[in-house]
Amino acid sequence: MTRIAPFVAGFVFAAGLGVGGMTQPSKVLAFLDLFGAWDPSLAFVMLGAIVVHAPAVRWILRRPAPLLAARFVLPIKKDVDGRLLAGAVIFGAGWGMAGYCPGPAITALGGGVGAAAIFVPAMIVGMWFHRVRLTRADPAAAPLPSATRGR
Repeated sequence: MTRIAPFVAGFVFAAGLGVGGMTQPSKVLAFLDLFGAWDPSLAFVMLGAIVVHAPAVRWILRRPAPLLAARFVLPIKKDVDGRLLAGAVIFGAGWGMAGYCPGPAITALGGGVGAAAIFVPAMIVGMWFHRVRLTRADPAAAPLPSATRGR
């Protein structure tokens, strides 16, 4: 069951992206074009996700532990620093140039979109490069910090 749950969650996420049209870079780029042919549909998809996700998270975190794990693993770092801001800028610039972010890119790749076949390997190389650079700079920093809650 612990291997099926992430697959089902990923499938539902991918289906939502597909139904919402968010695997089309043109939709994302139109959302980012505030002074041209602005398309608010991405905002509606995001709002729909937040409306479903926010109450679900509050309800789930009331439990002593998740259904398929011994304890919750939650991030503990809450401060905004230069690395976070730089990462957000790089992510946003890449999203604006390509029209893809990781989830929709992988979904588009699964749908046979040619541009995603270029973007996804480049994204993986970038993630690998960052991991290697981060590990060399601070070997203890490779695993992301997390806090546990529950049993």
